[in-house]
Amino acid sequence: MVRLLMIGDVVGKHGRKAVAAVLPSLRSEFGIDYVTANGENAAGGFGITKDTAQELLKAGVDGFTSGNHIWDKPDILPYLQDNSLPIARPLNYPSASPGSGYIVLGDLLIVSLLGRTFMPPIDCPFESMDSLLSESIVKDKIVVVDFHAEATSEKGALGWHLDGRVSAVVGTHTHVGTVDTQILPHGTAFVTDLGMTGATHSVIGSAPEDVLYRFLTLRPRRLNIVTTGPARFNSVLIEINESSGIAESIIRIDKEITF
Repeated sequence: MVRLLMIGDVVGKHGRKAVAAVLPSLRSEFGIDYVTANGENAAGGFGITKDTAQELLKAGVDGFTSGNHIWDKPDILPYLQDNSLPIARPLNYPSASPGSGYIVLGDLLIVSLLGRTFMPPIDCPFESMDSLLSESIVKDKIVVVDFHAEATSEKGALGWHLDGRVSAVVGTHTHVGTVDTQILPHGTAFVTDLGMTGATHSVIGSAPEDVLYRFLTLRPRRLNIVTTGPARFNSVLIEINESSGIAESIIRIDKEITF
């Protein structure tokens, strides 16, 4: 049995602190084999850098998925290009984009995928996954998908589209965890959204006053990431049968941390 912990969007310094505070004991308590985190907000809330990635790796994360903010910190581009850090940019970006749409952790192939509904234009995530699943790289691999998408319906549709063909489909991006963990009929673990790892007293990680200003005035304002107060840690633990690739269980592991 492979035990995989997948951590919801890590937002800024507070999110990184929360991972460091919680993850070592979780790995020991649950006998976790591999840990992924969505890292696209790890550096100040927008993007990921070499230093923030290495900080999370030191805390016990094994690899990163991402999303629409993967390009926000340009200094990460060389590390995507040469695959020197275990970071997957979304698979369905144009092929000329630096980096790879998946990372390999032992027998696991972790795919990062970006949604299209209410999101910037991007290649079809359904067709991109169909294409990947026809390639030799997936042979004898346990395939897990992080679908970074806005619409819950799009995430659910992808789960059903891939049911029985991959071991798990989890959603990210909204920073709000959902309670619909389930094993789909043909053995794929699914949850609409992992949630967020970052400041509890925030609006999806950002300072409430900044978000309120935008809504109340309809004018732009920089969104400052909250770096004080309690933090939440959102994740799911998935158990996967190594021989069949069938997911045996998926449970939420959510923690509140007071620093």
